[in-house]
Amino acid sequence: MIDPRAIVDPQAKLADDVDVGPFSIIGPHVTIDSGCWVGSHVVIEGHTRIGKNNKIYQFASVGCDPQDKKYGNEPTRLEIGDNNVIREYCTLSTGTIQDNGITRIGSRNWIMAYVHIAHDCLVGNDTIFANSTALAGHVRVEDYAILGGFTTVHQFCAIGTHAFCGLNSSISMDVPPFVTVSGVPAKVHGINSEGLKRRGFSAEQLGVIKKAYKTLYKSGLKLDEAIAELKQMAEQSEDVFTMAAFLEKITRGVVR
Repeated sequence: MIDPRAIVDPQAKLADDVDVGPFSIIGPHVTIDSGCWVGSHVVIEGHTRIGKNNKIYQFASVGCDPQDKKYGNEPTRLEIGDNNVIREYCTLSTGTIQDNGITRIGSRNWIMAYVHIAHDCLVGNDTIFANSTALAGHVRVEDYAILGGFTTVHQFCAIGTHAFCGLNSSISMDVPPFVTVSGVPAKVHGINSEGLKRRGFSAEQLGVIKKAYKTLYKSGLKLDEAIAELKQMAEQSEDVFTMAAFLEKITRGVVR
């Protein structure tokens, strides 16, 4: 399954059925689990662990050194879950010791061409990164979030579950769960109604989420007052609890 023109270090650990295309290079500290397909001209290096059934297309750079001047060749890591698609020219960096030393990408993510996921980012499951999306270091992207093409995210920002970031969004503050943002700088434009419907959210759930959105964005309350109100509403709704819990952990303020 390994093309004779590929270079695979003898210390690398690849499952027997891993398919590696011509001219790809796999370093000594790489582990790749079963069912993975690696196209041609892919470089996988660093202390990188890749789960099952991932597809990595040509010219991707996986496990590359962090783009951080403080990095001093420490053995930091990149971990990738299962069933991800990583398209052409993506760059996925390992972590830094200034954080937890790990960049982590979950499972079932769709990562389109030219996406950059920098050091120490934490990406959940079932996300979509459209072409040329770029995450700076230490960014957290939660489950089911969608980032439109050419979206850029400032370091240390968080994007909540089921959030939608429109084309060419410039994000420098945290994006709460369930909301839609777009623009330069990004502004909020309601909840991600269509995406939530597609994922099976009921009309009742959508109504509760809209009420929570209005509490945060339309009530005139200060942020801490809105969070307090949402915490009371959270007793009746798991979705509102998700939003309130996210807001309690914000570090850069909220897109409003």
